Amino acid sequence: MAEASGAAASAAPAEPAPAPGRRSRITPQREAELYAAVLDLLREVGYDALTMDAVAARTRSSKATLYRQWGGKAELVATAIRHSKPGSIADVDTGSLRGDLHALVTREDDCGMEQNSALMRGLAMAMHTHPDLLRAFREQLIEPETAEFHRVLQRAVDRGEVRADNPALRYVVHMMIGAFATRAIIDDQPPTQAFLRSYLDAVVLPALGVPT
Repeated sequence: MAEASGAAASAAPAEPAPAPGRRSRITPQREAELYAAVLDLLREVGYDALTMDAVAARTRSSKATLYRQWGGKAELVATAIRHSKPGSIADVDTGSLRGDLHALVTREDDCGMEQNSALMRGLAMAMHTHPDLLRAFREQLIEPETAEFHRVLQRAVDRGEVRADNPALRYVVHMMIGAFATRAIIDDQPPTQAFLRSYLDAVVLPALGVPT
């Protein structure tokens, strides 16, 4: 019996070796390359048509490695978007709320904002039919970035720029996302630094009682 088991074990096919040219280790540099490839594919084919097979082929990665590292397409896409962000929101500290908000909207140039606006519109539509994508975005982007933004606002409260009981405080994130998302719908134009700075001075800061 033992001999038969040993024979069966020796006859079992060996694990296939990685294909030539494939890379298996996920280093920070490889992660950055992979995230960039994911964003390129999203812009080319959209979320629904994006597959882990396509990501693996584009990045010469093992699909098993992708699933092991990220769990699935939704998590990979949300993480790629998060990685593309230009640093932590809470790290911006100019000494005034107006300065902080203006600095935040100028971290990306107009070209980058136009590309990201189109990408996010497509992903927002996909979230309606893919609950796993919505959940991943909440975990990877919405919740951490909202928490970072609230720290920026809390600094303004601590400095005495904004009253702690100002009811607009809880809606600043909604206002900012709304301006970014609806610019194309209402004005048929992409968001720009100039538009967002004007919006901050005309809408957000007055609502918070901050002089402009």
